[in-house]
Amino acid sequence: MKNVLDVMSLQQHVDSNKSQGVKPIDYRKLNKSGLVPLYIFECAAKLKMKPLTAACAAIVYHRFFREVKSSDYDEFLIAASSLYLAGKIKDDDSVKIRDVINVAYCTLNRGNDPLDLNDEYWSMRDAIVQAELLITRTLGFDLNIDLAHKYLLYYMKTLQDWVGAEVWNSVPIAKAAASYLQDFHQSANILKYKPTHVAIGCLSLALQTYGVQVPLTDESDESAMWYKPLVKDFTREHQWEIIESVIEVYKHESSLKAT
Repeated sequence: MKNVLDVMSLQQHVDSNKSQGVKPIDYRKLNKSGLVPLYIFECAAKLKMKPLTAACAAIVYHRFFREVKSSDYDEFLIAASSLYLAGKIKDDDSVKIRDVINVAYCTLNRGNDPLDLNDEYWSMRDAIVQAELLITRTLGFDLNIDLAHKYLLYYMKTLQDWVGAEVWNSVPIAKAAASYLQDFHQSANILKYKPTHVAIGCLSLALQTYGVQVPLTDESDESAMWYKPLVKDFTREHQWEIIESVIEVYKHESSLKAT
Protein backbone atom coordinates (compact mmCIF):
# COMPACT_ATOMS: atom_id res chain seq x y z
CA MET A 1 0.00 0.00 0.00
CA LYS A 2 1.36 3.39 -0.95
CA ASN A 3 1.75 6.12 1.65
CA VAL A 4 -1.27 8.29 2.30
CA LEU A 5 -0.84 11.58 0.46
CA ASP A 6 -1.61 14.85 2.20
CA VAL A 7 -3.31 16.34 -0.85
CA MET A 8 -5.32 18.87 1.15
CA SER A 9 -2.25 20.65 2.51
CA LEU A 10 -0.65 20.56 -0.93
CA GLN A 11 -3.65 22.21 -2.57
CA GLN A 12 -3.80 24.81 0.21
CA HIS A 13 -0.13 25.59 -0.44
CA VAL A 14 -0.82 26.05 -4.16
CA ASP A 15 -3.86 28.24 -3.51
CA SER A 16 -1.84 30.30 -1.03
CA ASN A 17 0.88 30.93 -3.61
CA LYS A 18 -1.70 32.04 -6.17
CA SER A 19 -3.50 34.36 -3.75
CA GLN A 20 -0.26 35.98 -2.57
CA GLY A 21 0.73 36.97 -6.08
CA VAL A 22 4.02 35.11 -6.46
CA LYS A 23 6.68 37.02 -8.38
CA PRO A 24 6.29 36.33 -12.12
CA ILE A 25 8.73 33.85 -13.63
CA ASP A 26 11.46 35.28 -15.81
CA TYR A 27 11.31 32.70 -18.59
CA ARG A 28 14.41 34.13 -20.25
CA LYS A 29 16.64 33.50 -17.25
CA LEU A 30 15.43 30.12 -16.04
CA ASN A 31 16.51 26.97 -17.84
CA LYS A 32 14.51 24.15 -16.29
CA SER A 33 12.27 21.42 -17.64
CA GLY A 34 8.55 21.96 -17.35
CA LEU A 35 8.89 25.72 -17.68
CA VAL A 36 7.20 26.21 -21.06
CA PRO A 37 3.84 24.63 -20.08
CA LEU A 38 3.61 27.25 -17.33
CA TYR A 39 4.26 29.85 -20.02
CA ILE A 40 1.43 28.39 -22.12
CA PHE A 41 -1.08 28.68 -19.30
CA GLU A 42 0.06 32.15 -18.29
CA CYS A 43 -0.40 33.31 -21.89
CA ALA A 44 -3.76 31.51 -22.09
CA ALA A 45 -4.97 33.33 -18.97
CA LYS A 46 -3.90 36.70 -20.38
CA LEU A 47 -5.64 35.88 -23.66
CA LYS A 48 -8.75 34.92 -21.64
CA MET A 49 -8.86 31.60 -23.43
CA LYS A 50 -11.53 29.08 -22.60
CA PRO A 51 -10.20 26.26 -20.39
CA LEU A 52 -10.72 23.74 -23.20
CA THR A 53 -8.68 25.85 -25.60
CA ALA A 54 -5.82 26.25 -23.13
CA ALA A 55 -5.81 22.51 -22.40
CA CYS A 56 -5.85 21.79 -26.14
CA ALA A 57 -2.82 24.05 -26.64
CA ALA A 58 -0.92 22.14 -23.95
CA ILE A 59 -1.78 18.78 -25.52
CA VAL A 60 -0.65 20.01 -28.96
CA TYR A 61 2.63 21.20 -27.43
CA HIS A 62 3.25 17.92 -25.56
CA ARG A 63 2.35 15.80 -28.58
CA PHE A 64 4.74 17.77 -30.79
CA PHE A 65 7.70 17.35 -28.45
CA ARG A 66 6.91 13.67 -28.04
CA GLU A 67 7.84 13.33 -31.71
CA VAL A 68 10.93 15.58 -31.85
CA LYS A 69 13.91 16.67 -29.77
CA SER A 70 13.21 19.77 -27.71
CA SER A 71 16.73 21.03 -28.42
CA ASP A 72 15.95 21.20 -32.15
CA TYR A 73 13.24 23.84 -31.82
CA ASP A 74 12.44 27.06 -29.98
CA GLU A 75 10.04 25.76 -27.32
CA PHE A 76 8.51 29.18 -26.69
CA LEU A 77 7.78 29.65 -30.38
CA ILE A 78 6.14 26.21 -30.52
CA ALA A 79 4.15 27.16 -27.41
CA ALA A 80 2.90 30.39 -28.99
CA SER A 81 1.99 28.55 -32.18
CA SER A 82 0.22 25.85 -30.14
CA LEU A 83 -1.93 28.55 -28.53
CA TYR A 84 -2.84 29.95 -31.94
CA LEU A 85 -3.53 26.50 -33.40
CA ALA A 86 -5.67 25.49 -30.41
CA GLY A 87 -7.87 28.52 -31.01
CA LYS A 88 -8.59 27.15 -34.48
CA ILE A 89 -9.11 23.57 -33.32
CA LYS A 90 -11.62 24.62 -30.65
CA ASP A 91 -13.23 27.37 -32.75
CA ASP A 92 -12.32 29.90 -30.06
CA ASP A 93 -12.99 33.13 -31.97
CA SER A 94 -11.47 35.22 -29.19
CA VAL A 95 -7.97 33.95 -30.10
CA LYS A 96 -6.55 36.42 -32.63
CA ILE A 97 -3.04 36.08 -33.98
CA ARG A 98 -2.06 39.66 -33.12
CA ASP A 99 -3.14 39.10 -29.51
CA VAL A 100 -1.22 35.82 -29.38
CA ILE A 101 1.90 37.55 -30.72
CA ASN A 102 1.77 40.42 -28.26
CA VAL A 103 0.91 38.29 -25.22
CA ALA A 104 3.56 35.69 -26.10
CA TYR A 105 6.15 38.41 -26.68
CA CYS A 106 5.39 40.48 -23.56
CA THR A 107 5.21 37.41 -21.29
CA LEU A 108 8.60 36.28 -22.52
CA ASN A 109 10.06 39.81 -22.41
CA ARG A 110 8.58 41.23 -19.23
CA GLY A 111 8.45 45.00 -19.08
CA ASN A 112 8.44 45.44 -22.85
CA ASP A 113 5.60 47.14 -24.68
CA PRO A 114 3.55 45.23 -27.27
CA LEU A 115 5.16 45.13 -30.67
CA ASP A 116 4.34 47.80 -33.21
CA LEU A 117 3.59 46.70 -36.76
CA ASN A 118 7.27 46.65 -37.59
CA ASP A 119 9.74 44.12 -38.93
CA GLU A 120 10.00 42.32 -35.59
CA TYR A 121 6.22 41.90 -35.41
CA TRP A 122 5.93 40.53 -38.95
CA SER A 123 8.92 38.26 -38.39
CA MET A 124 7.29 36.77 -35.28
CA ARG A 125 3.95 36.44 -37.06
CA ASP A 126 5.57 34.57 -39.92
CA ALA A 127 7.45 32.32 -37.48
CA ILE A 128 4.22 31.40 -35.63
CA VAL A 129 2.42 30.60 -38.89
CA GLN A 130 5.34 28.50 -40.14
CA ALA A 131 5.52 26.70 -36.80
CA GLU A 132 1.80 25.98 -37.06
CA LEU A 133 2.41 24.17 -40.36
CA LEU A 134 5.36 22.30 -38.84
CA ILE A 135 3.30 21.17 -35.86
CA THR A 136 0.45 20.03 -38.10
CA ARG A 137 2.78 17.99 -40.32
CA THR A 138 4.65 16.52 -37.36
CA LEU A 139 1.35 15.36 -35.84
CA GLY A 140 0.43 13.71 -39.13
CA PHE A 141 -2.41 16.21 -39.59
CA ASP A 142 -4.20 14.50 -36.70
CA LEU A 143 -5.67 17.41 -34.78
CA ASN A 144 -8.45 15.43 -33.15
CA ILE A 145 -7.78 16.30 -29.51
CA ASP A 146 -9.93 14.20 -27.18
CA LEU A 147 -9.85 16.08 -23.88
CA ALA A 148 -10.82 14.60 -20.53
CA HIS A 149 -13.09 17.52 -19.61
CA LYS A 150 -16.27 16.10 -21.14
CA TYR A 151 -15.76 12.79 -19.37
CA LEU A 152 -15.10 14.52 -16.07
CA LEU A 153 -18.36 16.45 -16.39
CA TYR A 154 -20.32 13.24 -17.02
CA TYR A 155 -18.64 11.38 -14.15
CA MET A 156 -19.26 14.25 -11.74
CA LYS A 157 -22.96 14.38 -12.61
CA THR A 158 -23.22 10.63 -12.00
CA LEU A 159 -21.23 10.75 -8.78
CA GLN A 160 -23.34 13.62 -7.46
CA ASP A 161 -26.38 11.36 -7.59
CA TRP A 162 -24.50 8.57 -5.81
CA VAL A 163 -23.22 10.58 -2.85
CA GLY A 164 -26.26 12.84 -2.57
CA ALA A 165 -26.65 16.58 -3.02
CA GLU A 166 -26.02 17.38 0.66
CA VAL A 167 -22.58 15.73 0.74
CA TRP A 168 -21.68 16.90 -2.78
CA ASN A 169 -22.47 20.54 -2.03
CA SER A 170 -20.75 20.54 1.35
CA VAL A 171 -17.27 20.56 -0.22
CA PRO A 172 -15.99 21.86 -3.59
CA ILE A 173 -15.35 18.46 -5.20
CA ALA A 174 -16.25 19.64 -8.71
CA LYS A 175 -14.05 22.73 -8.49
CA ALA A 176 -11.09 20.76 -7.15
CA ALA A 177 -11.39 18.00 -9.77
CA ALA A 178 -11.60 20.55 -12.59
CA SER A 179 -8.57 22.39 -11.18
CA TYR A 180 -6.54 19.18 -10.91
CA LEU A 181 -7.46 18.25 -14.48
CA GLN A 182 -6.49 21.62 -15.94
CA ASP A 183 -3.22 21.73 -14.02
CA PHE A 184 -2.34 18.17 -15.06
CA HIS A 185 -2.04 19.49 -18.62
CA GLN A 186 1.22 21.14 -17.57
CA SER A 187 2.81 17.68 -17.58
CA ALA A 188 3.63 15.57 -20.62
CA ASN A 189 2.67 12.59 -18.45
CA ILE A 190 -0.95 13.32 -19.31
CA LEU A 191 -0.30 11.75 -22.73
CA LYS A 192 0.34 8.38 -21.07
CA TYR A 193 -3.27 7.91 -20.09
CA LYS A 194 -6.65 7.69 -21.76
CA PRO A 195 -8.81 10.82 -21.29
CA THR A 196 -11.35 8.69 -19.40
CA HIS A 197 -8.62 7.54 -17.01
CA VAL A 198 -7.36 11.08 -16.50
CA ALA A 199 -10.87 12.25 -15.62
CA ILE A 200 -11.39 9.46 -13.08
CA GLY A 201 -7.94 10.01 -11.58
CA CYS A 202 -8.54 13.73 -11.02
CA LEU A 203 -12.00 13.08 -9.59
CA SER A 204 -10.56 10.44 -7.28
CA LEU A 205 -7.95 12.93 -6.07
CA ALA A 206 -10.68 15.48 -5.35
CA LEU A 207 -12.65 12.91 -3.33
CA GLN A 208 -9.55 12.03 -1.32
CA THR A 209 -8.72 15.69 -0.81
CA TYR A 210 -12.00 16.25 1.01
CA GLY A 211 -12.37 12.79 2.52
CA VAL A 212 -15.57 11.92 0.69
CA GLN A 213 -16.46 8.22 0.69
CA VAL A 214 -18.63 6.98 -2.15
CA PRO A 215 -21.44 4.73 -0.82
CA LEU A 216 -21.10 0.95 -1.32
CA THR A 217 -17.41 1.25 -2.22
CA ASP A 218 -15.17 -1.51 -0.90
CA GLU A 219 -11.53 -0.38 -0.87
CA SER A 220 -10.36 -3.96 -0.40
CA ASP A 221 -12.09 -5.17 -3.55
CA GLU A 222 -10.98 -3.73 -6.90
CA SER A 223 -14.24 -4.81 -8.55
CA ALA A 224 -16.26 -2.89 -5.94
CA MET A 225 -14.53 0.45 -6.47
CA TRP A 226 -16.83 3.35 -7.35
CA TYR A 227 -15.18 3.99 -10.71
CA LYS A 228 -15.69 0.48 -12.13
CA PRO A 229 -19.24 1.09 -13.46
CA LEU A 230 -17.95 4.22 -15.19
CA VAL A 231 -14.64 3.00 -16.66
CA LYS A 232 -14.20 -0.74 -16.57
CA ASP A 233 -10.52 -0.79 -17.59
CA PHE A 234 -9.46 1.72 -14.91
CA THR A 235 -7.46 0.16 -12.06
CA ARG A 236 -6.20 1.20 -8.66
CA GLU A 237 -2.70 1.31 -10.15
CA HIS A 238 -3.90 3.85 -12.73
CA GLN A 239 -5.48 5.79 -9.91
CA TRP A 240 -2.28 6.13 -7.90
CA GLU A 241 -0.11 6.84 -10.94
CA ILE A 242 -2.34 9.72 -12.05
CA ILE A 243 -2.71 11.11 -8.53
CA GLU A 244 1.05 11.10 -8.03
CA SER A 245 1.58 12.71 -11.44
CA VAL A 246 -0.85 15.53 -10.60
CA ILE A 247 0.81 16.13 -7.25
CA GLU A 248 4.19 16.20 -8.97
CA VAL A 249 2.92 19.05 -11.15
CA TYR A 250 2.25 21.16 -8.06
CA LYS A 251 5.59 20.32 -6.50
CA HIS A 252 7.41 21.21 -9.71
CA GLU A 253 5.46 24.44 -10.12
CA SER A 254 6.27 25.47 -6.56
CA SER A 255 9.97 24.78 -7.07
CA LEU A 256 10.01 26.87 -10.27
CA LYS A 257 8.26 29.82 -8.64
CA ALA A 258 10.56 29.62 -5.63
CA THR A 259 13.66 30.26 -7.78
